[in-house]
Parts: sequence; structure tokens; C-alpha cells
Amino acid sequence: MLIIISDLHLRDGTTADSISPSAFRLFARRLTETARFASIRQDGKYRPIENIDVLLLGDIIDTIYSTKWLDTPPSASNYIRPWSDSTNPHYATKLAEVTDGILAHNEESLSILRRLASGEEIKLAPATNNGEPDYQSKEQIPVKVRIHYMVGNHDWYYHLKGEAFDQIRSKMIQKMGLSNPVSPFPYEAEESPIIKDLFERHKVYARHGDKYDMFNFDKEKGREHSTVGDAFAMEVSNRFPIEVKKRFGDELPSGIIDSLRKISNIRPALAAPIWISGQIHEFAEKRALEKELKKVWDDIANEYLQLDFVRQADKSFQFDVVDVMELIIKISGRASFKTINDVILWVRKKMWGGHHSFSHYAHQEPAFINGQAQYIVYGHTHHHEIVPLGLNTKMPKPESQIYFNSGTWHSYYDLAIQNSKKQQFVPYQALTYLTFYTNEEHDGRHFETWSGAYA
Repeated sequence: MLIIISDLHLRDGTTADSISPSAFRLFARRLTETARFASIRQDGKYRPIENIDVLLLGDIIDTIYSTKWLDTPPSASNYIRPWSDSTNPHYATKLAEVTDGILAHNEESLSILRRLASGEEIKLAPATNNGEPDYQSKEQIPVKVRIHYMVGNHDWYYHLKGEAFDQIRSKMIQKMGLSNPVSPFPYEAEESPIIKDLFERHKVYARHGDKYDMFNFDKEKGREHSTVGDAFAMEVSNRFPIEVKKRFGDELPSGIIDSLRKISNIRPALAAPIWISGQIHEFAEKRALEKELKKVWDDIANEYLQLDFVRQADKSFQFDVVDVMELIIKISGRASFKTINDVILWVRKKMWGGHHSFSHYAHQEPAFINGQAQYIVYGHTHHHEIVPLGLNTKMPKPESQIYFNSGTWHSYYDLAIQNSKKQQFVPYQALTYLTFYTNEEHDGRHFETWSGAYA
């Protein structure tokens, strides 16, 4: 049995908070139930499964949305940002500091993962001679959960090589109950023989999916490098509430700073100015505040555009992600936050074709083309999906091929796609996971998904 989860975005509490430990407790309870059903084999007999594999498919530990990176100004000798040279000794030191903060802030949630990994959380009844669960027995069979970690765009640092990064991974393995070795956590399944074997046995192929997002993946440099999306999140989204508080302090209406910290939970990230405008209208009685806060936004956004890292990413004679940011920011210097909305909608259509789904990329996966995988799984978009792709007629018996998106465990505010010019955001907590079975598990069932939302 293979469980796939992605996009937990566990943070250190310096920006928007992580999903609550109650989500992990709910998952553990449901996993116990799933293990019981998986123990009913294809022949109808009950034989307790021995272990469960859980794959964390990227963006699990979210180091991007931490203000600890901003402790050092560009003039400091120990200045470090995610796009700095990763061989600089200060780089691993800062990453370790941020990672430690996230692990500590989410200790209650991560303790549940450790209990799952040790076999303390899931226990099954033994089987009778007739192949039935013996619920009267005092004996309980522990089921260990092997937890595997693959990286995405918010945790790509754990893919970096080196002893200093091995030490960071070692602590993550201990605190999260991971079964990974301390070597770089894989980005592609082919980097891990264990994960590759898991995929083959369950007829699955999975990746985080960020490689199809030009804002958060650089095709030329690959996954061991930061992106302008990282820089925007850190130097604009993370900095904005800090700068607002620094400049205006007690003059601000109660609650607005906490509300602005939720920028990191806005989807899509480029819609942050729209969120700011909406919060100003909600909390501020005087119209002048919008002009003052927009000046703060314009200042830090222009500083973002002048970063050497961002300028170097700007490609001549191409409309790229830097041009997107420049267009939005230059317009924001002359117009209201609300006006930017029209530009964002146009940019979304221009650069992503208006697609809300990554399902069309699944057809390009070699595992889909050669028929090796029945199921293609991505994360990243936070939108749980099940999309039929076709039938694999290369097999003696045609097999369905399906695309899944693993959704998220996250609290966020999503820009509504209908009448989006009205600056409407839909808030809710989401929790999704996917389950894939081998042929002999769960009475022959192939897969199931669970997705919940609450507000």
C-alpha cells in the first residue's frame, strides 16, 4: 500500500501558520482504518499487512516562508538568501536554523509521524484460522509506516549535496520518522531505487510538478537552484508586513498586520496585491491608508526587481517571469492595487494559458507513454484532481490511465476564478491524500483518494 501526500507547507510561525496537529491525528486514525481494509486480500481472506509506505511528495518543510532569512541585510558579511551560493558556509548554517525552527514549531504534528514510523500508532487484529480478523484477541500486530521524502520547490535545499546538508537531513529523519538515508533527498524517482521500486509495484509515477511552473522552476539551472519565485516570496511577501509595522507601528488598525502575514497563503502568489487591497478595505476606515501601504509595497517590490539575482534571470528578447513582475510592479506604481488585478489575470492567461490544471503535462511522462504507469501523480498546484487520461492498450487487458493531483494539507486563501475582478478569496483548510494498492491488497481494489476541506 502506497500513500501519497504533498504540500503540507510546515512553517516556523514567523509568517502564516501551518495546518494544525488535528490534521495529523485525523490522518493516523484513517490510516489505521485503511490498513485494516488493505489486509483483506484478493482471495477475500484477512491477512494483516506488514507495513505501509507513505510518500511525502514535496513542499513538506517550507523554509521559504520564514522571516529568519531576513535577519541579515545585503551589506552584512554573513548575508544569505536561498539564491546565495550554497557552498558558502553561512548557507547551511542559515538553512539549519530555519529548519530547526520549523521542526520545533510543528513538534506535536511530527511526533505523530514518528509514532507511525515506529509502529506505535497502527495496530491490527491477528487473523483466525479461517482468515477472519480476531477482534477478541489481546494480541495486536504493529504495522510500521515507512515514510519517504521527495523534494519540491519550497524544500529543494534538501536535495543539495554536502556533509553540512547531510547533518540537516539527519535531524529531519529523526524528527519526522523518515526512512530516507542522509544523502540528498530525491527530486526525481530515478534518484532513489526504493522509490522507483515502489512506483513500479504500484504502477504509479509521481513528481512534485513544479517543473511545469516557470515561476518556481528554472529549466536551464535545474532543481538545485533557487528561482525568482523564491525571491518574490521572501523579499516581497515576507518583508511587506515587517516593513509596514516598522514604518507605521501603532498607527495601524488592529488586526491588519496579522492579516497581512497571511499573504504567504494566497494562491496564486502573484495575487498578493489584490489580497492587500481587500484587507485595507476591511480593516481601514480611512482611504489614505491604501496609498500609504501601497507606497511600502512599491518600495520593496522595486528593490526586489533590482536584486542581482532577479536581473540575471531576465532574458533578453523574451517575455519571462521577470517581465511579469516588472509589468505588475510598474503598473502598481501608477495605479491602485485593484487595477493590478486586470494585469494578473492577463499574465496568468499569457504565461500559463489559463490552465488551472497540470493534467495535460501527464501525457508527456515517459512512464505514461510506455505504459509502465497506470497512474500519474503531481502535487504543487494544491488542487486535488482525478482526470482520466486514456487506456493503455499495450497490455493483454487494457488498463485505465489516470492523472491525480495530491492536493494539499494547508490553510489558504484562494483567488476565486469566477468574477475574479471582484477580488474575492475563498478561505478554507484542506487535507488530501491518495492511496494505491498492490493486486493482492484490499480485495483487489486499485486506488482510492480522500479529500476533505473545512472552514
